[in-house]
Amino acid sequence: MAKPRYLKNAPITEAIIDFRVTLPRDFQIKIFSSLKEELHHHRYPKVEEIQRLNIEPKIKDGKIFQREEQSEPYGYFFKTDDEKNIAQFRNDGFTFNRLKPYTQWREIISEAKKLWTLYVSKASPVSVTRIAVRYINHLNIFQPIIDFSEYLEAPPKVPNNLPKNISSFLTKVTIHDLERGIAANLIQAFEKSEACPNIIILDIDVYKQKEFDINNEEIWSVFEQLHEMKNQIFFNSITEKTVELFK
Repeated sequence: MAKPRYLKNAPITEAIIDFRVTLPRDFQIKIFSSLKEELHHHRYPKVEEIQRLNIEPKIKDGKIFQREEQSEPYGYFFKTDDEKNIAQFRNDGFTFNRLKPYTQWREIISEAKKLWTLYVSKASPVSVTRIAVRYINHLNIFQPIIDFSEYLEAPPKVPNNLPKNISSFLTKVTIHDLERGIAANLIQAFEKSEACPNIIILDIDVYKQKEFDINNEEIWSVFEQLHEMKNQIFFNSITEKTVELFK
């Protein structure tokens, strides 16, 4: 494992703060359209409607013979001019996305909190049912990889007596902190691109499923726990050799 520390060139390509909510039964999605002017003043001038596709099979004589596709709006993307900050206002929750380049946790959570306050003022959610912190990291490695254990603490393992040249892999584990009631999905993947011959992806999604009172400040202390666990998973997943690439 690597020693936790600040990384000036952290390999974070996207940081996500996510709320899942229960809204009042009479909620109308058009309420969010009234945020266009207000969010424009908050540096989010770009607006895009989020569509949900409903596929309904038709059945005749016990057989499916046709599908009708219907789309309906269920939220809005509000984006900054550079599209690095994205706020999602949906009928199932609120999400704040920060795309590369990453700044710092304090800025991310502060911006998410401001936007969440706007979401609450418009949607009046009954409760929060899940909160999450998700970080997607791309470890770009330009030299040939002979042994993935040089970079990962839990590398893919090829059975004995088989060729050891790996062109891709995908693993997922779900980890539970029973004491704090927190869980995390850790996805490790490997891919190649024209820009970089070897890309190791670490996708860390840390979450807590619980019914939170909207006005309970506990939500923000739990977010700190989620971020702390995210860091713990990240540095326990990589080696010191990997850290040296992003100092």
